[in-house]
Amino acid sequence: MAKYAMYGPLAATVMYSWIYEDSYKHPWCVHILIICALRGFMHQLWNSYNNMLFLGNCRIKQQGVEFKQIDNEWDWDNFILLQGLLATMACLMFPSMDDEFPIWNTKGFITLMLLHVMVSEPLYYWMHRFFHGRYLFTHYHSLHHSSSVPHPFTAGHATFLEHLILSMVIGIPIMGSILMGSGSTSMIYGYVLGFDFMRCMGHSNVEVIHGAIFNKLPFLRYLIYTPTYHSLHHSDMGTNFCLFMPLFDAMWNTLNRNSWQLHNKITSNSGENGRVPDFVFLAHIVDVMSAMHIPFVNRSFASIPFSTRMFLLPIWPVTLMILLMMWAWSKTFLHTFYNLRGRLYQTWVVPRFGFQYFLPFAADGINKKIEEAILKADRMGVKVISLAALNKNEALNGGGTLFVNKHPQLKVRVCHGNTLTAAVIVNEIPKDVKEVFLTGSTSKLGRAIALYLCRRRIRVLMLTLSTERFQKIQKEAPADTQNYLVHVTKYQAAQNCKTWIAGKWITPWEQSWAPSGTHFHQFVVPPILASRRDCTYGDLAAMRLPEDVEGLGSCEYKLERGVVHACHAGGAVHQLEGWTHHEIGPIDVDRIDLVWEAALKHGFRPVFQP
Repeated sequence: MAKYAMYGPLAATVMYSWIYEDSYKHPWCVHILIICALRGFMHQLWNSYNNMLFLGNCRIKQQGVEFKQIDNEWDWDNFILLQGLLATMACLMFPSMDDEFPIWNTKGFITLMLLHVMVSEPLYYWMHRFFHGRYLFTHYHSLHHSSSVPHPFTAGHATFLEHLILSMVIGIPIMGSILMGSGSTSMIYGYVLGFDFMRCMGHSNVEVIHGAIFNKLPFLRYLIYTPTYHSLHHSDMGTNFCLFMPLFDAMWNTLNRNSWQLHNKITSNSGENGRVPDFVFLAHIVDVMSAMHIPFVNRSFASIPFSTRMFLLPIWPVTLMILLMMWAWSKTFLHTFYNLRGRLYQTWVVPRFGFQYFLPFAADGINKKIEEAILKADRMGVKVISLAALNKNEALNGGGTLFVNKHPQLKVRVCHGNTLTAAVIVNEIPKDVKEVFLTGSTSKLGRAIALYLCRRRIRVLMLTLSTERFQKIQKEAPADTQNYLVHVTKYQAAQNCKTWIAGKWITPWEQSWAPSGTHFHQFVVPPILASRRDCTYGDLAAMRLPEDVEGLGSCEYKLERGVVHACHAGGAVHQLEGWTHHEIGPIDVDRIDLVWEAALKHGFRPVFQP
């Protein structure tokens, strides 16, 4: 963020003129700031469009953008800052720039387009070809080609030398028109933003120009390139060097002969755009702020664990309005995807907030959305669909039982994934622990954890006000281990226990009863507040994905990179094992070890080591 301080002198000049002077002495300062902001916004819009997987776009490459590429392209906007500084230097060198340009000048536009076609296009073409020479490619241009999946931000991923040359390419038509006395404000804005638009389009992984247009007007294919056209340059680097006009590739015999065929194939949906996922994780929106933690809002932000960011606060009201509109009209949508051993795994999102799951009047509508998603997955041929967080709430749909009972003919396996969640929690507990304190002890997960631990001869202090529910669970335990389940009704009962398992929200005051050195394991959503400095807090039950996962470029809520919630991993294991049963309703305690061993066998790894 510190690099943006370089805009400070321009902003200070504008503020000084606005406050202390009758008119702007240096109007170009305002224009440079506005143009730089619009250029950044242009790239963000293209980023959003590229990552809106739910639009069913014609994707060129089916792979996902991985964390490594995101990190490499993190400072994609450096070229905007550089060109802003170069523009500032040009304005200081030419005092005539202090004069206000007319809004429109037809002669200027004609001059600019002639200079672009006759100078910028061939200049870029030949410089691009030179950069594919052995030395220049190895030391400079290979950085740009290191991005395996094209993305609008890839356009800005290059070396300083390349940015300087591109600045010259974009600057020649503008400065030429101005020096000929035919410059205008609309010409500068239009050319710079149009230049960025074309660059973003060319590096997009989504084809936006339908093949039918070129079939009806064949000459256009030589005047404007397409994302497919430029993608071939990244896969066959000896072809398709042009800036925006394939005419120059045709002139100098570097036009890839497969350009038009591939373009027609992709836009006619005859590629792999309709691939059916093997597994779907059905999530939901947590809250307004976390709703911005998605790739089509901010790719960089989505690639790191979620936390509240101050720079997102200004767009909070806009996000809220969009989410309210989604509540009224939106359907379940595709959020992210990754590949694992040739299988496609996707995350779909039910457009509902976390708090809505606790509104009685919203229950039927939420269940309808979940049911529609399950039936859609069934029609598509998805093998397993796993319900995340509140989508499997017992009070809402019995952990998925409602849908399976209503549609007994389902081919897709419905899975709550909580068996692996329970397995993760019990395996986090050190082997030498003899006693644990469990809140939410009569919930689905609480019951399974208590029954499992008592079999290991671990004393479980089960916090619940319901003697009836406690006794029901106690009777499920083997007769010789029932005495390891202890009914408690107050937090004071655990003041000597250093292993707490939070399945229900624990306030800071309630946490105060825990002795110093206590570790809080948890499966409560949202996680409890870490209010004790002398205690440690575990994250929600989660597992690290296998190392051979591909195309993963976003974090799952607050979890670190490559880590997913245990219920997500549980559904994936269900699919990898080829199990044919539905995992719904109460957790089968006898399967906890089986599911855990299956997860480890497939390369899933625990995040927390006891």
